[in-house]
Amino acid sequence: MQLQTVTIQQRATGAYALIDSLCQHGVKHIFGYPGGAILPIYDELHRAEAAGRVQHILVRHEQGAVHAADAYSRATGEVGVCFATSGPGATNLVTGIATAQMDSIPMVVVTGQVPRTAIGTDAFQETDIYGITLPIVKHSYVVRDPRDMARIVAEAFHIAQSGRPGPVLIDVPKDVGTEEFDYVPVAPGDIRLPGYRPTTRGNPRQIAQAIALVKVARRPLLYVGGGAITAGAHAELRAFAERFQLPVTTTLMGKGAFDERHPLALGMLGMHGTAYANFAVSECDLLIAVGARFDDRVTGKLDEFASKAQVIHVDIDPAEVGKNRVPEVPIVGDVRQVLNELLARAEEQISADDATRTQPWLDRIAYWKREYPLQIPYYADVLSPQQVIHSLGEAAPDAYFTTDVGQHQMWAAQFIKNGPRRWISSAGLGTMGFGMPAAMGAQMALPDDTVICVAGDASILMNIQELGTLAQYNIPIKVVVVNNGWQGMVRQWQEAFYDERYSNSNMERGMPDFVKLAEAFGIKGMRVSHPDELQAAIAEMLAFDGPVFLDAIVKRDENCYPMVPSGHSNAQMLGLPKDPTLDLDLAIATCSSCGAKTLPSHKFCPDCGAKL
Repeated sequence: MQLQTVTIQQRATGAYALIDSLCQHGVKHIFGYPGGAILPIYDELHRAEAAGRVQHILVRHEQGAVHAADAYSRATGEVGVCFATSGPGATNLVTGIATAQMDSIPMVVVTGQVPRTAIGTDAFQETDIYGITLPIVKHSYVVRDPRDMARIVAEAFHIAQSGRPGPVLIDVPKDVGTEEFDYVPVAPGDIRLPGYRPTTRGNPRQIAQAIALVKVARRPLLYVGGGAITAGAHAELRAFAERFQLPVTTTLMGKGAFDERHPLALGMLGMHGTAYANFAVSECDLLIAVGARFDDRVTGKLDEFASKAQVIHVDIDPAEVGKNRVPEVPIVGDVRQVLNELLARAEEQISADDATRTQPWLDRIAYWKREYPLQIPYYADVLSPQQVIHSLGEAAPDAYFTTDVGQHQMWAAQFIKNGPRRWISSAGLGTMGFGMPAAMGAQMALPDDTVICVAGDASILMNIQELGTLAQYNIPIKVVVVNNGWQGMVRQWQEAFYDERYSNSNMERGMPDFVKLAEAFGIKGMRVSHPDELQAAIAEMLAFDGPVFLDAIVKRDENCYPMVPSGHSNAQMLGLPKDPTLDLDLAIATCSSCGAKTLPSHKFCPDCGAKL
């Protein structure tokens, strides 16, 4: 290993080396909860806080700390940092570490551990967090010698951020924190890891092959995932789409990578994606996957996903290229750099007139947009969840939005238009309880911006204790609970696929009064239940200088559509709006399963999804 160090030496403890190394790497906020094994580190943290070097945010549960650090990273692109003690403190981080790993979020997670001599003896609050988290981290360390601390921290930051990002664990035995040694700092960027060289440039031959396919495609589609956001490739993505007039659809993780108000934007695809995005991916002849991993919630029935298309797959992680779908052109590299290389090669080989080739395809997509729009139900005396979420997005177009997981998450993905890094949601793991602590992390990173958490009445309860953190630090996030009295997505699946057997999905009994609960923590609580009250309630919430908890009572049995049933192709969507231009005097098709009338050009019934 080659290591360049700053030649400043001082006598210090392992705990000082840790805190100083974190500060040298630009860490401004740490989210955590103290305990016995990590007390030497917290003692040193106390001194650093008093000196104004860093701020610690005391959460009410370790899971809140790891989600907050995760969202801190998602909102800024920086490495999020969290602390927890040994044993149950460390194991309480596991769900959040897995959340970050699934979504490729760079974090450094520091856990306390029992003293080195006690490791392996089943000492009080000892768990092998190193072993427990091996499948859900990018890398991990147990610090056996305090002299290694600065190097390990520098390596952890380098590994967490480079290549495909992810969480790195540093487990610190208690006596390592107290032992003194001759400390020599390691500056950021001074670390070199032999054998760890992520590929960033695209292969020139594959770049040429990709351009050749783009040049002849009649029905191309850009399929964009979270890798485009990680790479900061927003400008390059827009330039590439506009240069070739490529329609753009994004995954849940990719929301905001491309301007969702742009004429080429199709919104999200997949299980609860827009109808026009799902039709487009079913009919395209060239699929350009950029920083996406062909997740099952996107592809539906994999062997029918983009079945008419050749595939170009761009990703920095070679393990993802060809894992679920074998591409005709695999390109391993940094998304931003590869897009720049594609644009440069295009200027040499393709004339501007070639972009007009896709116009008939864009016209067809425009037809789908007109005929199958996302719909917002409006009722006289009750709020629809779509109405609440759409109104939020319209009232705060530049806000950072976090979500929990469920129906409200999918409606938010459908109706809220986001810019880069302004959409923060647990995608791969689908972690309920993510939204409120995530909003805390984003708000601490961006104190001058508006941060709104959209949650469900079931998921918000999973980390409701973080209201105490909001109160202590007066973190001015706005929490909006879309309250239908159910585990909404569970209820929808039970209705559709389990003959309406609603087993343990109703949340009414035992549901707290959220307004009183918020007020008990010293937080402004509000409630809205009538359509006529909605706009004023949102305006009051956004104008308030401090945290607000808004309980929005919505229609109880609203379902989230469109929906691709599990195991079906993306074209087989339930709940599509009826075609308003359908003339029953024209030639029509009739579904043999449900009797619905539809256009003869359709392959699947828009009502029940059966093949026509």
